[in-house]
Amino acid sequence: MKEPIVLSFVQAEQLLAARQKGEQSIVISPDLGRSTITTTLTSEGLRFPDGERLSWQDVVKINKSHVNCFVVEEGSIKTIQVFSEDTNRVCSLLPTRGIPSMLIAGFTMHRIVDIDPMQDTQKKVATIAPIVGNVLDTATGLGYTAIEAARTAQHVVTIELDPGAQQIARLNPWSRELFDTPKIEQIMGDAFEVVPTFVDASFDRIIHDPPVFSLAGELYSGVFYQQLFRVLKKGGRLFHYIGDLNSKSSGTVSRGVLRRLHEAGFTRVVRRPEAYGVVAYK
Repeated sequence: MKEPIVLSFVQAEQLLAARQKGEQSIVISPDLGRSTITTTLTSEGLRFPDGERLSWQDVVKINKSHVNCFVVEEGSIKTIQVFSEDTNRVCSLLPTRGIPSMLIAGFTMHRIVDIDPMQDTQKKVATIAPIVGNVLDTATGLGYTAIEAARTAQHVVTIELDPGAQQIARLNPWSRELFDTPKIEQIMGDAFEVVPTFVDASFDRIIHDPPVFSLAGELYSGVFYQQLFRVLKKGGRLFHYIGDLNSKSSGTVSRGVLRRLHEAGFTRVVRRPEAYGVVAYK
């Protein structure tokens, strides 16, 4: 099965610039920067090597949207956006000049100001290096954390609450390894309910990167931290993303997080401002 063509304003800019110069072909990416192909430009629009076509009118539409990515299907474009009936939230693939992020209920799931979502992910994962043994990723999202952890871990378990978010991940070219890597085990469900089903000391590393407090307050609770402590092996490490520790809003949340992690049993909790979170040691 051929991979869908996915474009954003980044590729649309390049196409319109080539048209302005009167070029007859251009090398662009059909998958948000993962690979490149040569596309033929005509007076009507462009023709991809697989025969797929796109009108200049649709290229202009893509260029005008800086908050959506688009899949090209049978000569037309479709916004990569889903309304999830399970959560009553809209999920969409958010373009950047690097790899895409995801918007859920208007909240961006990665840092995108002066940083690429992949760099953001790497900073989080690096706080608990080396990534070894069994790893728990409590919030799948686009799967970047699970993919990065699976490079060196023996096995990665990742939990996703929202089927809508998983639909977006399936259309994101940068999420392919989430579905193709045998080491990654996906579980659909609420992490608050799923984690208590794991046996004690199941994981060597835990990456807890929940949605913002206003969307998932229970994942910041002492009850949940006790479960994370229970399933983490002795000597294990937990990274907990909170947000900019120096900001007023996240600073308030982080004080409560630090206190509850200590109360849950973690002996040492270290602030890691470069990754917008803390590391807790068992």
